[in-house]
Amino acid sequence: MYTLMIALFVLGYAAIAFEHTIKIDKAASALITGVVLWAVYVFSGADIHDTEHHLLEHLSEIASILFFLLGAMTIVEVVDAHEGFSVITDRIRTSKPVVLLWILAWLTFFMSAILDNLTTSIVMVSLIRKLIKDQNMRWLFGGVIVIAANSGGAWSPIGDVTTTMLWIGGYVSTGNIISYIFLPSVAVLLAPLLYLTFTLKGSIERPDEVASTSSHDSISQREKTTALLVGVGGLLFVPVFKTVTHLPPFMGMMLSLGIMWVVTDLLHRRKNAETRHEFGVLGVIRRIDTPSVLFFLGILLAVASLQTAGQLRDLAGILDTRIGTTTQPGIYLVGGIIGLLSAIVDNVPLVAAAMGMYDMVPGTFFAPDDFFWKYLAFTAGTGGSVLIIGSAAGVAVMGLERIPFGWYLKRISLLALLGYFAGIAVYAIQRWIIIG
Repeated sequence: MYTLMIALFVLGYAAIAFEHTIKIDKAASALITGVVLWAVYVFSGADIHDTEHHLLEHLSEIASILFFLLGAMTIVEVVDAHEGFSVITDRIRTSKPVVLLWILAWLTFFMSAILDNLTTSIVMVSLIRKLIKDQNMRWLFGGVIVIAANSGGAWSPIGDVTTTMLWIGGYVSTGNIISYIFLPSVAVLLAPLLYLTFTLKGSIERPDEVASTSSHDSISQREKTTALLVGVGGLLFVPVFKTVTHLPPFMGMMLSLGIMWVVTDLLHRRKNAETRHEFGVLGVIRRIDTPSVLFFLGILLAVASLQTAGQLRDLAGILDTRIGTTTQPGIYLVGGIIGLLSAIVDNVPLVAAAMGMYDMVPGTFFAPDDFFWKYLAFTAGTGGSVLIIGSAAGVAVMGLERIPFGWYLKRISLLALLGYFAGIAVYAIQRWIIIG
């Protein structure tokens, strides 16, 4: 059963990767894979009560991510319905793809450090839809947004869930994670940007303006600006709420959504019922991309089953046994492999497995704020960009823009790898200069 679960996961993964070839939506493949793997685990002889306990435990974590995602997507859709992003896009005049790429990439990089990589990627996809008409060009920008969001989230304690896990657990501190990881994260984004600077050709054509309806005529500039400020302010409020209350991030997102709901209802309370419905949360929420949410649910259930059955912990043990973590080269190799594995398997259980395997022993590479933990935060946060389903940001962009797995593999994966190894090189040089 142990081997069967791995085989079924690989089969489900292949179905997701080749969805356009087999003509089956990736959400269906992910859901089937997730449920079947848990069923196989039960049939392997696992205690049903223990299995149910583990499943519900994982489901609580998954649900918190899904509610966070739904809240963020709804807020962004409300802002978009009010044409709030036009306040930003109207100020971007360039038609040169390279210039626009650099602007949006660095905007994503720093936004993901303040928000998180998932929320930032959702916001940025909404922006590129307003700026770029050509689908292939939008996909290219979407791929770079994934790299930028993951690299920007890696150096901030609140930017990526794995960095947050290590930060909350006391494995890394705020000052150290920023000072050690910032420059390697910059290198992760800078390398593919420099390559694209010399290879990206053509010009940017904006989408055709949609003819205004009577209801759109009723949206004033003040209302557009209000929707943008309340929406973005609500997203920025989420990490603050978490820091103050220590409640999960989705609670802050739900509060922000509730405030957005109240504000939009007040903005349109004197207008006709059609307008209130079109621009209110009740009307907007119908446009949420539900298949993307279900895909997220399925893939996380599948990974959770492998974590419960022990395959992920065994993998971490094999890396430790075969390579070793008593030398600097061993640490670099193990951490680098974990980062690349996070492109296939969700980085959260991989980091959780590493946290469970190694004790924080003073005087070793595993001491708090020492070599391994900072390096792990970097590799696990940025390695997921190599494949589009390797990170929450990638999954979100894939779902929202319908980017094919194969297209990303062909056009973006090598760029992400280039940035990943450039970041590792910068980390090694930086450590050599500081430590000697």
